[in-house]
Amino acid sequence: MPTKPIIDAFFDEATYTVTYLVTDPETRRAAIVDPVLDYDHKSGKASTASAERVLAKAAERQASVDWILETHAHADHLTAAPLLKSRTGARVVIGEHIRDVQKIFRKVFNASDVSDDGREFDRLVADGETLPLGNLAIEVMHLPGHTPADVAYRIGDAVFVGDTIFMPDYGTARADFPGGDAATLYRSIRRLLSLPAETRLFMCHDYKAPGRDRYAWETSVADERARNVHVHDGVSEAEFVAMRRKRDATLAAPVLLLPSVQVNIRAGHLPPPDDNGQSYLRIPVKLVTG
Repeated sequence: MPTKPIIDAFFDEATYTVTYLVTDPETRRAAIVDPVLDYDHKSGKASTASAERVLAKAAERQASVDWILETHAHADHLTAAPLLKSRTGARVVIGEHIRDVQKIFRKVFNASDVSDDGREFDRLVADGETLPLGNLAIEVMHLPGHTPADVAYRIGDAVFVGDTIFMPDYGTARADFPGGDAATLYRSIRRLLSLPAETRLFMCHDYKAPGRDRYAWETSVADERARNVHVHDGVSEAEFVAMRRKRDATLAAPVLLLPSVQVNIRAGHLPPPDDNGQSYLRIPVKLVTG
């Protein structure tokens, strides 16, 4: 039976994002998954309150943070990885296909400082690779479809799934971002749901499905296979792709898409400052006539 890590969840209602502190109960070695930097798009001001809560819990647990695990380059929140790295000495990890995402968005933002080889991160990981976490292991699962670079992290009996799948009553991630693909997402989800039925799954987001009055972020492989409204057992790839494409065509861009991607492809760092010492985020503008 896989060991159960200690899991502390931190929900950020402003971005509907869940950050996790995952601790080996025996050695107190820990990892932080998908940390949030608080960012007010209207004022351009950022704060570290959410990250400080994670650090406070790590201190309470007497945990030493070894890794900061990004499931992908998020499009809905800015990462607090640089702050957490500076405070803990942890290494920032992301899937090796972040290179593909950097290549796409380097052109979109004319971001000449961004590499296309992932050097902004401390470690790029491949499917099947493992990282040590005390007496536990972090197993990497490459689950593309939402973006080319999405990974999940399997630690003991738990998997941190990123944006691949949501709670059973909410469904699945969109697949219309650059490099995304609905058929690829379906296959990634079926791979995830081939894990043992009792495997615990921890979401990166929750938006409260209609009829549910509380946020939730933990489910299981068994629950997803039985009840996921988009991809429960019996839904074919063709059915899923048709549903996903139709649904994605109605979705607006995430509020923080443009600032998030610019920062997150840089491993959480702001763009280089201009000659006045101030960093700026770029907003590509396209004039649509008619």
